[in-house]
Amino acid sequence: MTSTIDDELWAAIGDPTRRRLLDLLLADGSGTATSLSDHLPVTRQAVAKHLGVLERAELVVSRKDGREVRYVVNEAQFSRAVEQLASVGAAWDARLRRIKTIAESIQALRSKTE
Repeated sequence: MTSTIDDELWAAIGDPTRRRLLDLLLADGSGTATSLSDHLPVTRQAVAKHLGVLERAELVVSRKDGREVRYVVNEAQFSRAVEQLASVGAAWDARLRRIKTIAESIQALRSKTE
């Protein structure tokens, strides 16, 4: 793997509600805890806590907009997550190819002895 895996980043992304929040923010460009909670089966307070986790993982950035706090996806950190996921996927693809080669070798040996 070429990049170091960031456990805090993946712990934040690991929660389905937080992934849905990221989906909503990516689709709409920005949102508040109130506007985002309208699309989820959780309270505004729960959304605010999830947004806090995403912000600590630097996946979202907040800014005051009048009396509200507006959140947007931090594109640099999101791109970093995509790169890490691609790296993990490539590593697993390589592992699975090795397992397939070993399994085919075993099968070939069994075929010769039968």
